[in-house]
Amino acid sequence: MGLGLSMEKKFMKRSTKITAIIITFFLIIAAVIVARTMIGNHFQKKFGKRPPPSIIVTEVVEKKFSETIESFGTAISKKTETFRIKKNNLISELNLKDYVKKGEVIVKLKDRDIIAPFSGILGYRGLTEDALGSENSVIITLDDSSIIYSDLKIPETFAAVIKKGLPINAKFSGYKEKIYKGEVDGVSSRINAETRSLLTRIKINNKNYELIPGSLLEVNVNYNERSSLSIPDTSIILEGNKAYVYKISKDNTANKTEIKIGLRNKGNVEVISGLIPGDTIVAEGLKKVRPRGKIKPIKK
Repeated sequence: MGLGLSMEKKFMKRSTKITAIIITFFLIIAAVIVARTMIGNHFQKKFGKRPPPSIIVTEVVEKKFSETIESFGTAISKKTETFRIKKNNLISELNLKDYVKKGEVIVKLKDRDIIAPFSGILGYRGLTEDALGSENSVIITLDDSSIIYSDLKIPETFAAVIKKGLPINAKFSGYKEKIYKGEVDGVSSRINAETRSLLTRIKINNKNYELIPGSLLEVNVNYNERSSLSIPDTSIILEGNKAYVYKISKDNTANKTEIKIGLRNKGNVEVISGLIPGDTIVAEGLKKVRPRGKIKPIKK
């Protein structure tokens, strides 16, 4: 009887401990849930009403685009005259001007004066010996480089598009940042069988005489010029072989929109489909934008 009572008391104490542990466990869980809820509400109040990001936007507009043929050519002056002067025929030391006008005296000799047949730039090519080697001669040149020509070898694959009057842009290493504009002056009627190319002459107005005869020109011939919708290249999202932009609705929502793109030109990209003139798109700051998220637009 006494043993049974003792066992019963031990069982009741153990049950009480288990019950206390269970209650404590659930109280801890309840406390964690309440704490997380309070912390979540706190952060939601603090950050949930964050203002939309300020994003630079721009309107879709039309710009000129053209395809390009790249080539190289040597600058050729409009006119060139060479003079060989014997040193012992000079009245005084040779002192050339940079520029002479037509009819001006280039140099005075014992027996005659050399007159400029046209206006241009004088150049000094140095000393040479005559055929007998008994006398030295000075060779000078007069170049009318107010117009510069250059002959290009255009691949025959462009035979259908290359023609007189097409606009060209040229660069010269002496003025790396400057672009010289000109046009195609003529195209050969025959394809060279060895080079498989069309000889094409270009013409550039050079009234400031910056382009120097003999210099190497980097030339772009522009063809198939057209007006197309244009957007900045910084506005494009590329995913595989597809392109997207964020188009902004009237309520300043950013909608991810698929577009088809064409040519690129100096930071601008041609849009073939997917947008219309006047559409507003994100121009910069794509990483700050969320699809269907609100933005604060700043016009570029």
